Amino acid sequence: MRLAHANFSRGLELQSIHKLVQQERHLTEVDLHCAPGSFTVLLGRVRAGKTSLLRIMAGLDRPSAGLVFWNGRDVTRDDVRTRDVAMVYQQFVNYPSLTVYENIASPLRAGGRARRAMSQTELDHRVRDTARRLGIEPLLQRLPAALSGGQQQRTAIARALAKGANLVLLDEPLANLDYKLREELRSELRGFFTRSEDDPEAAGAASVVYATAEPHEALWLGGTTAVIDAGRVLQCGPAAEVYARPETERVAQIFSDPEINLFDVEVSQSEIHASLHPALSFQRTGLLAQLPLGPLRFGVRAHDMQRMRRSQAAACVSADVTLEEVSGSETLLRAESGALQWTAQTQGTHRHALGTRAPIELFIEPQHVLVFDREGRALRAFDREGRALRAFDREGRALPQAGARALEH
Repeated sequence: MRLAHANFSRGLELQSIHKLVQQERHLTEVDLHCAPGSFTVLLGRVRAGKTSLLRIMAGLDRPSAGLVFWNGRDVTRDDVRTRDVAMVYQQFVNYPSLTVYENIASPLRAGGRARRAMSQTELDHRVRDTARRLGIEPLLQRLPAALSGGQQQRTAIARALAKGANLVLLDEPLANLDYKLREELRSELRGFFTRSEDDPEAAGAASVVYATAEPHEALWLGGTTAVIDAGRVLQCGPAAEVYARPETERVAQIFSDPEINLFDVEVSQSEIHASLHPALSFQRTGLLAQLPLGPLRFGVRAHDMQRMRRSQAAACVSADVTLEEVSGSETLLRAESGALQWTAQTQGTHRHALGTRAPIELFIEPQHVLVFDREGRALRAFDREGRALRAFDREGRALPQAGARALEH
């Protein structure tokens, strides 16, 4: 759907962006708007098109078709050197012969058409204030080779922040860090882009676009999430809303880690049963009674596969555990029942006998089921309290939100 340009005079706006590289489509019909001061997460798997889109936003590449606007001005053909943009990559991109101080100061010394001249006193204040915020002020005289991976990436982020650009692009900046460093930086990342009280120009007004393949990063960082797959933006909106209300089966897959459990069901007048495992059945009561008859697809996220029955309406899966992974306070289970494979993420540390001798029971509450038609379009979703977020009539037509709320009663 094409954006109405008149409504988005500020910030970054992409209109109908296409990118073709040697007859291979990297991007198709991408529309996106990032308001000033907004935080947008591009969520997609490897080769989804995230980096291609960031490079077009930055001006490093030009689209094969479509337009890029900044504050209402067409910048599609403008060179990156004339744009007020900063970028952080997966790799630790720092100048190896420059100290941390000079790395951070480098974009301020370079100047450019989009940047006013800065005195040495202002430059020094900007560099040291940014280094302090990133926790690397004691390292300012070191060379990058003497830094850890986390310190090098903090330096790269500091350089982007110190520049004070109106558009900051981060291309999976935590991907090459070990688990502990990723968690440490992720917990601080949003704070890096709030306005500095000492230097209000340094950060805070920027539009920030953060690319990641990790669903939990999108939820952690919040803001707006745009789910991208095979070069197309499939859904865009507030992170929690896109997670709870995936419009397609593919969005639910991309926005689930561990992977979502998907299985075919057949809806009859009396019950709903799994096509490949008839022993798995759901009562056709409450909101499930509104499902159209015939074949559908159910989706259940791993953390919604419960070890205890919460209600009489819960469906029961008897499954053999094939793999068990304990991680901190959670246990990840892989299990199978008949022709169906299951992934469950349970709280606490549990030990299970692997194989067929000691099957376990997993329970699925109806309010945790996502429903898709056979074309992968979402028919219904619930919030965590079991209230309908999406519903449909008996002919399978989607109902407006007022109709969905009415079905709760």
